[in-house]
Amino acid sequence: MSMFLASALLAVILAAAPAAHDAPEAAKLTAMLHAFLAGAAVNDAAAHDRFWADDLIYTGSSGRRIGKADIMNDVRSAPAPKPEDPKAIYTAEDIRIQQYGKAALVAFRLVATTVKAESTTVANYFNTGFFVKRDGIWKVAGWQATKIPPPAPQ
Repeated sequence: MSMFLASALLAVILAAAPAAHDAPEAAKLTAMLHAFLAGAAVNDAAAHDRFWADDLIYTGSSGRRIGKADIMNDVRSAPAPKPEDPKAIYTAEDIRIQQYGKAALVAFRLVATTVKAESTTVANYFNTGFFVKRDGIWKVAGWQATKIPPPAPQ
């Protein structure tokens, strides 16, 4: 393929693709993300069911690829928490949203804080979610999580 033909094809593809806008539904997507993280911290099955699309492809930070049915099974089969169990707090920082019509990319740094009796640990992950709006409802159809290694000692 000639360089001219390749350049022309790329120009046509880019012209046909919807451009990223100022993410008109950024506030809604951000609120949805925060509500989900609050629910996920307490293993709320309803929060997971609302958030994930039925055709979800989720790749976790360990490299495990699963779908919504797997997540729902894991959530529903988890034992009830005991008072002495560690408490999880999930927050989203550095949120970036790019909306393409009825699709959006939501990228952020997940801060996972675990509080045990007398200790607190913090882990950070880069997360990217692919949200789609179907029948007026946003759901996550794709997810990628990557653990951020702790800073190297100086």
